[in-house]
Amino acid sequence: MKLSVSSYSYRQLIRAGKMTQLDVIAKAAEMGFDGVEFTDLHPFEGATQADQIAYAKQIRAAAEAAGIEIVAYTVGANLYQGSEEADDREVARLKGQVEVAAALGTKLMRHDVCSSERVNGRVVSFASMLPTLAANVRRVTEYAVTLGIRTCSENHGFVAQDSDRVAALYNAVGHENYGLLVDIGNFACVDESSAYAVSRLAPYAFLVHAKDFRVRPYHAHPAEGEKYITTRGCNYLFACAVGEGDIPVEQCVAILKRAGYDGYLSIEYEGVEDCIAGITRGRNNLKHYIE
Repeated sequence: MKLSVSSYSYRQLIRAGKMTQLDVIAKAAEMGFDGVEFTDLHPFEGATQADQIAYAKQIRAAAEAAGIEIVAYTVGANLYQGSEEADDREVARLKGQVEVAAALGTKLMRHDVCSSERVNGRVVSFASMLPTLAANVRRVTEYAVTLGIRTCSENHGFVAQDSDRVAALYNAVGHENYGLLVDIGNFACVDESSAYAVSRLAPYAFLVHAKDFRVRPYHAHPAEGEKYITTRGCNYLFACAVGEGDIPVEQCVAILKRAGYDGYLSIEYEGVEDCIAGITRGRNNLKHYIE
């Protein structure tokens, strides 16, 4: 396995204006990563797709000069909009983002699939959404394959996050160009065992996110000012450096090895402490796990 890092991990510095997405390349290379994953290219406020493509080409040139691989491009999406017309617009937008991925020089694009079970004022179950989601995901990947890019979706966003739902989506899409981005930490957001979930989904992984949380049960309420995520079951998650929390990251790496996964482990750091320090410690732990 090789180690990469998501540009999202540097969001503290990017939001503070101390770093741009373009700067991530040099920083990741300096920190010893083999690859970088980019999330939603934003060269400036109100950038068009043409602006994104131009920026992607700049990033690609910087990566080639630094000798670092761009392992994936990740974007948000909602492929269940409640009407065929709205779905068609979202599919068309995602096809445009595939073109950005191609300009970036990556061979993999991850997109979300849906954001809520509440659609147009009514609740729609995941099982009811599944045929539409699968059809729309398939349309995107069928276009992506013409540009030499594989697509995947992640266990992300509560609706398509449990391992059984993600596996159902993978099987329903049923296209060899489509796989999964398995985020080791995200299963905790739906109160599912990461080791169990990764063991189910490892064979379908195109990419893996390394993420960690300290987990606190519902009755142990956070102190005032603490930053946390609330799980679907109302427990609390505190993001931290990979290998320093309650997610069994080392065990999950062992499960991936056993399944034959030999791709990238990409750090997605979400902690509140200095991101450079958190990313560095996570990288050191992961390097030990994969050796």
